[in-house]
Amino acid sequence: MIHRKTRWDVAPWADPEERDASRLSEEIGLPPLVAKLLVQRGFREQSSARQFLYGGEEHLHDPYLLHGMKVAVKRFQSAIENGEKVRIYGDYDADGVSSTSLLVHVFREMKLDFDYYIPHRAIEGYGLNNDAITKAADAGVKLLVTVDTGISAYTQVEYANSLGIDVIVTDHHEPPEVLPNACAIINPKQAHCNYPFKGLAGVGVAFKLASALLDRPPLEFTDIVSLGTIADLMPLADENRILVRYGLDRIRSDASIGFRALAEVTGIELESITSSSIAFGMGPRVNAAGRLDHARRAVEMLTTPDYDVAILEAIGLDNLNKERQRIVETIVQEAEERWQAKLQIAATSGNDSPAVILLGAEGWNVGVIGIVASKLLERHYKPVIIFGIDEKTGKCKGSARSIEGFDLHAALTRCEDLLDHYGGHQAAAGMTLHRDHLEQLEARMSQLALEWLSDDDWIPRSAIDIQCSLEDASLETITQLSLLEPFGIGNRSPRFLFEGMELADKRAIGKEAKHLKLALGSGRKLLDVIAFGKGELAATLHKGCAIDIVGELSINEWNGAKKPQLMLHDLHYEPAPLPIFPSREQFGSVYQQLRRIGQAPLLGLSERLAQQIGLTADAVRLMLDVFEELKFIEITGSNFQAVPSPEKRELTSSKHYCTAKERTDRFNVLH
Repeated sequence: MIHRKTRWDVAPWADPEERDASRLSEEIGLPPLVAKLLVQRGFREQSSARQFLYGGEEHLHDPYLLHGMKVAVKRFQSAIENGEKVRIYGDYDADGVSSTSLLVHVFREMKLDFDYYIPHRAIEGYGLNNDAITKAADAGVKLLVTVDTGISAYTQVEYANSLGIDVIVTDHHEPPEVLPNACAIINPKQAHCNYPFKGLAGVGVAFKLASALLDRPPLEFTDIVSLGTIADLMPLADENRILVRYGLDRIRSDASIGFRALAEVTGIELESITSSSIAFGMGPRVNAAGRLDHARRAVEMLTTPDYDVAILEAIGLDNLNKERQRIVETIVQEAEERWQAKLQIAATSGNDSPAVILLGAEGWNVGVIGIVASKLLERHYKPVIIFGIDEKTGKCKGSARSIEGFDLHAALTRCEDLLDHYGGHQAAAGMTLHRDHLEQLEARMSQLALEWLSDDDWIPRSAIDIQCSLEDASLETITQLSLLEPFGIGNRSPRFLFEGMELADKRAIGKEAKHLKLALGSGRKLLDVIAFGKGELAATLHKGCAIDIVGELSINEWNGAKKPQLMLHDLHYEPAPLPIFPSREQFGSVYQQLRRIGQAPLLGLSERLAQQIGLTADAVRLMLDVFEELKFIEITGSNFQAVPSPEKRELTSSKHYCTAKERTDRFNVLH
């Protein structure tokens, strides 16, 4: 038996949706499955569906709909006319790096007198700071434009004003009640801003500023926009979808120097780059600069006209990312040991374990604790807060990640008397406090989690788009699923449920048999399934059984041949119990028959042997699995072969045998 690891939440489907999907399929010429997915995503009419599938530059919103844009453009015009020096003030994450790099390219085209500044994460921390503003004044800067930061910098903007520096804030974070007294603020989330799309990344807001300054959308820089938007986990909807699609197309067809260098060190094929390539390949390396060194290294790579410079910086970022991975692995191991120790103490004392994982240590790098929190959440599916502690001051800097249903920001607000600073949203947050308050914070956060979460909330959820059949998994349909790309936050890759599928084949594959390959169906209609890290399940499944499986459809291309395949997310298998478990003598009889046969196709073999010996076909299939596990027979593809001189082994040493025997005994006791 294999239990599903997640709650399967299948999207509702009714006759009205079916009719809309059939109409869309006919009007646009799409496979029914693709049309169903469009309807599920809210695109029921031909016009909205076409815009989602094919929308382009004409569907980008007017940048002047952003409150503050007219004032900002006018101030830039004044800076140009008066020859004033401009400074870009960015942030050290991938969105901030992308925003800074974008404006570097644009300001070069405008021939502005400018430079850029990004604070050091460990030394200066996040956002505008007075020392940096003083340096700007000393350098003769008259106009400071922030990107991906600044919306909460009230006192810092006041200080800049006192030094004769005008500040234009471009940001996408949640605005506070009191906004900075800036020359202009461009943020679609401002209460008085009527911009139709609120989900822009910091680089998206910078792109809108660039569009207004150049009097055209600079689509040649959408590669940089796609990097920041994907890496910052912004929803791939509305304008973001258009900009990211343009950006990916540009990288595929005419990649800039920086992206060529980054692709070379990551091993990414530019012609086939996807949003996942950026999310898991390029983005982490760009982020590594700000986590372990300085973000200007990433900006230099994305803005230099010299490929030699770009490739050296890309190699440096790759090395930093490897170092980041090593540091993360070390901290995760230490954090896991501390968590297990907490569980042991709770068990020994008879107390419940904490509902929230809260861990901290001196020496833990605050640049990577968010990644550590994410990895522990994946392992344990509990809200996680990880702290780096300053040995001298006792100050703790923390990063938190949450599960569905537990609002981190709301919980931290209930604990704000313990905190020096905090910020974030439902799923992620950051905070600082003194180490003396850690124990109280853990107790309060755990209590809130127990109050706010139901039993089901502690089980991860798999959102499933559609239940479908093997006929739906054709090459044509899977190819057309690419029309729904780019996939990411707000437009995830579709997940499909296949119920009651016959298992035609199963194998553990790869180095040390770590991975699992299945074939579902019968005859010539088969669907391959790949499950990474699930090789051990091969011993539990048996050919001919019925399984339920959830995954993402893709195309496997090998030696020029293309085949549909499913990338597994979760599966459920509950074998039918054998009312009478086969005796050892019956196992022996079937084995002797197999030795006499020697080798033969598997098709129909279980049924023939069952009839000869007076067993069920399911019982014989179990025997075949046991014999294969014990290396009495070999099964290759659709054929079996008896092993001439197998090593003697007890039936009870077979996992298949013991699992089936235990289940049958339990079934007979209950019935």
